Amino acid sequence: MATTVTVATAAQKTSRVATLAWVTLGFFIVVVLWGAVVRATGSGGGCGSNWPLCNGDFFPHHPRLATIIEFSHRSTSAVCTILLVLLGIATFRVTPPGHRARKAVSWAGFLLVTEALLGALLVLRRYVEANLSTGRIIAQSIHLTNTMLFMGALTLTAWFLREPTDQPPASEGSRTAALVAILATLVVSATGSLAALADTLFPSPSLRAGLLKDFASTSPLLVRMRWVHPASALLGVACVILMLRGATGRTVLGRTMVALLGLQIVLGIGDVLLLAPTWMQVVHLLGADLYWVALVLLASELVWPIRYVPAPTV
Repeated sequence: MATTVTVATAAQKTSRVATLAWVTLGFFIVVVLWGAVVRATGSGGGCGSNWPLCNGDFFPHHPRLATIIEFSHRSTSAVCTILLVLLGIATFRVTPPGHRARKAVSWAGFLLVTEALLGALLVLRRYVEANLSTGRIIAQSIHLTNTMLFMGALTLTAWFLREPTDQPPASEGSRTAALVAILATLVVSATGSLAALADTLFPSPSLRAGLLKDFASTSPLLVRMRWVHPASALLGVACVILMLRGATGRTVLGRTMVALLGLQIVLGIGDVLLLAPTWMQVVHLLGADLYWVALVLLASELVWPIRYVPAPTV
């Protein structure tokens, strides 16, 4: 009986830490969405070329709107850092050595550091506002990819802290398809960040004018690269369909991901038709983030399933 009570108490503690992990993930998604507002409003230089200070101060004095937007993004990023530190400590306290949640939260910590360094690079190199350099294109693609990986690590931390369930094993082909789908979606995300940047820097007066600029030889390279995003999205959808074919017995996750994928396609089309206003870019990014979380969850079930082991009773 004593052993059963101890196991139940440990499960409750782990459940509370899992809740903290989900809260941290949700807060980080808010940080990501606000980062899109920073980019879409051209507020990346609101704190000048200073990092981590804002215009040389801890707190900006008499700030303009761009400074408020940028400083808010940095402040929420700091809160996310605190949440991750608390999550890391709690995870190591409630899990044994070698537990998958420990590995996931450790990766999240590493990726948060690289996230901060990449953000600092964008500011210090002035890869903000109307900067069109190749360096900005490369840095922004890497930054967005790192963001998605960090989000994925947080998702896995929360998922690995849950109560295990008994699921049928996936085939080797399904596991390979899941990894390919993850890589393809990262490419879609990176190209999406560049398409959004092009929409921000080179807004089109109409859909027809935007399509003509996409294929005009006189258009900037960033604009002529916009077609890569929908093309890579089609390839990503094909990879996901292959993964779903092997997701036997995981109907809830599978259906959730399919629904979010359909919603994301609708939002992508709406983004194009509405000429990518800021609010639509944020909604489209939110859909992408939720879809990514669902994809990571389903992929983890296929690649790293947690088998249920009954607790000993006395």
